[in-house]
Amino acid sequence: MSRKPHILIVEDEEAIRSGLIDVLHYHGYTTDAAADGRQGLEMALSGKYDLILLDVMLPGMDGFEICNRIRVQDREQPIIMLTAKSQDEDIIQGLQLGADDYVSKPFSVAQLVLRIQAVLRRSRIGIETDNTIMLCDDHHIDIRNMSGRLGGREVVFTRREVEILQYLSMNTERPVSRDELLNKLWGYAKNLDLETRTVDIHIAKIRRKIEADPAHPRFLVTVRGAGYRLMVA
Repeated sequence: MSRKPHILIVEDEEAIRSGLIDVLHYHGYTTDAAADGRQGLEMALSGKYDLILLDVMLPGMDGFEICNRIRVQDREQPIIMLTAKSQDEDIIQGLQLGADDYVSKPFSVAQLVLRIQAVLRRSRIGIETDNTIMLCDDHHIDIRNMSGRLGGREVVFTRREVEILQYLSMNTERPVSRDELLNKLWGYAKNLDLETRTVDIHIAKIRRKIEADPAHPRFLVTVRGAGYRLMVA
């Protein structure tokens, strides 16, 4: 019998926390829960969870700080952030700190479960490609170690960033659309406006790491009306 995925819920609103526990149990997951930020961080850093559902607004320590501290220790831990629908800046900040995805409150149970399934599915897939992406002579990315040396500069990547670079490196002969990235990497059949922004934010993060001038990219370029293309040596 296969092990059920173990999910940590960090949410201070009791009604939402209890509802998430019930929903996830119904869909075959096991759960632990924390009602404040400091307890949530301590539990999250134990390293025993397949996925963390992390609210932004928490007593003791907010979700941004928790996400940042998790990423310092573990760049692969799957994290979905729960954000207030009207606060787009929460979405951007959470993704910039390394969250894999976000769900806006109020959310539908069906959408939440689909996103959890997609993130868990991606986390189980190993990174399989050549060990190194060569952008040019002094710019290379070590896929398996999720790091790079770019013109003498050491850079670290999140798992999602590496997945994007990996997929683009396997399709360098053509531009890859946002819809294709959402389908192949996020696991969504259809994209919405917020999901499209998710891709854009991750691309911007990667450019800040690999480009000397992110506003005028040399390696990760936009092909107008078609998507993104990775230019390699």
